[in-house]
Amino acid sequence: MANDTDLEQLSEQALSNMARLRPVLDKIADKWTIMILTVLCPKPSRFNEIKRRLHGITHKALADALKRLERNGLVTRTVLPTAPIGVEYAITPLGHSLRQPFEALCAWALDHGDAMTEASAAHDHARKAG
Repeated sequence: MANDTDLEQLSEQALSNMARLRPVLDKIADKWTIMILTVLCPKPSRFNEIKRRLHGITHKALADALKRLERNGLVTRTVLPTAPIGVEYAITPLGHSLRQPFEALCAWALDHGDAMTEASAAHDHARKAG
């Protein structure tokens, strides 16, 4: 774990670069981006396969997210010469560069999700009691 001086320097660096950081983080830290890139990381996939693997995403939300990811250089879209015409999405090298931080984030979520749920329940209980 980083010491307090390292954390303070990291915090100052992030805050001093907020104008550059914020737009990038807004593009990768939304509701579905991490999960879509996680689905595409091992192999290219068609739209309906992605949708099936992401339980709860709507057709419109997935279509919009894939367009954004393509525009931002994280995903490619390839029209397949099939009948009917198919479309396959693949992660780009830029998108693949997010694999390690996303894996770390997913591991953290699995390790700490229960603690967050417990904290939320305790907070809600305390507010109702107070």
